[in-house]
Amino acid sequence: MDVCSLSAIELRAALGRRELSAVDALEAVLGRADLLEDPLNPFAVRLDDRARRAAQAADAALARGDARPLCGVPLTIKDSQWLAGTTSATGSRALADFVPGATSAAVERLEDAGAVVYAKTTTPELCYFGVTESPLNGRTNNPWDPERTPGGSSGGAAAALAAGAGPLALGGDGGGSIRIPAAFCGLVGFKPTFGLVAREPCSASWKSLISYGPMARSVADARAMLLAIVGMDARDRHSLDGDGLTLPAPDPGELRLAVSEDLGFAPVDDDVRKAFRTTVARLEAAGATMVEDAPALPSSVQTWSAIAVADARYAEAELYELEPALVGDDALRFMGYGEHVTTADYVQAHLARDRIHQAYADLFVRTGAMALLTPTLGCEAFAHGAHHPAEIGGVAIEAPWNDWCGFLYDANLAGLPACAVPVGLGDDQLPVSVQVLGLRGHDGAVLAAAEAVERLVGFDVGPPALWHVPS
Repeated sequence: MDVCSLSAIELRAALGRRELSAVDALEAVLGRADLLEDPLNPFAVRLDDRARRAAQAADAALARGDARPLCGVPLTIKDSQWLAGTTSATGSRALADFVPGATSAAVERLEDAGAVVYAKTTTPELCYFGVTESPLNGRTNNPWDPERTPGGSSGGAAAALAAGAGPLALGGDGGGSIRIPAAFCGLVGFKPTFGLVAREPCSASWKSLISYGPMARSVADARAMLLAIVGMDARDRHSLDGDGLTLPAPDPGELRLAVSEDLGFAPVDDDVRKAFRTTVARLEAAGATMVEDAPALPSSVQTWSAIAVADARYAEAELYELEPALVGDDALRFMGYGEHVTTADYVQAHLARDRIHQAYADLFVRTGAMALLTPTLGCEAFAHGAHHPAEIGGVAIEAPWNDWCGFLYDANLAGLPACAVPVGLGDDQLPVSVQVLGLRGHDGAVLAAAEAVERLVGFDVGPPALWHVPS
């Protein structure tokens, strides 16, 4: 049995039938992880011994008939996510010795569900960028092409997952940080409704932007992981209870989607546009109703940036003011931008969030759609050496906004659920993705629509065979 090719659902079923042990499953994943260390560099912290103890405990629980949904399933969490007693440096030399004394509610729930956490994955410094390279951990490579970025900030999570080191990863998304690496690495990445997955205790920055959520190789696996971690936690004032998450994927004839290939402003490469149009055509041919429409909004990059840089500057004030020599130049520059955000700028940015939310509410009333379908990104994964592509669709990506993720920010600003789903390969034979986005609290509908797209498209291509050798 090639453990590393199994989905989380398949692996959990095999463990429940006692066809293999949790210890054997973990050792297979650790062996794959060993193969990936040098060529991909996806891990910030390996937790092999801790994971082996957890796997032994899972086997004992399985022998007793344990029905926990992730019992014995190996997975990763992001280095920014707190695990008591384990460093959480988030790619920064300034935090190299930071060891939280508490565990994030989402991570607690994963372990309560029986999951075996075997590593913390790499991020850019302080999770500020859409590529994964940091002064502390170096560069993480894309398993489809090691000369390309896997995206960020959950780049290590995506690289390990796409290369078969476990079926699940916990990502975090404050400005596309689950969906960017999912798109670049051919994965499903789900950003839940803000608050659906409790985060506290956690770092101070981006409290109103970040959602923790699942990264997987299928929508079904993402849903299974989400079900294990949703719900209120008294420590997190933003946390919510959720229901309706098991809504089945509709038949194409029952699917009604709003659709926009550029939201009226976003640049898109020709191959991405072609893949998106092909996906829409296949949905229509199968009987789905596709309504061309989009929120009447410009790019929200300026709104997002005002909040993101101001939060970074003042939530991480101790690092910026007292430890600047230990913070990398790029992260220090990002934090420094926050000094130029006025009180009026910051308040206006937060007021704009309500207008963004209303525009999406109006869209779904106007169209009667279950979800909105767009590209996830306008390009394939780009080469290392920059924080953004030089151009997309012939449009230069330029300072000060470097606006290459225009499809993504609205979901963070308005707290909407959004799912990246791979639909094909572009001209460079790298993954191309679509985003399925819905109303706040309609996470089950977004997952159901995403699964319907996934089933129809049938994307089952993996990275080069190098990463799929038997464990």
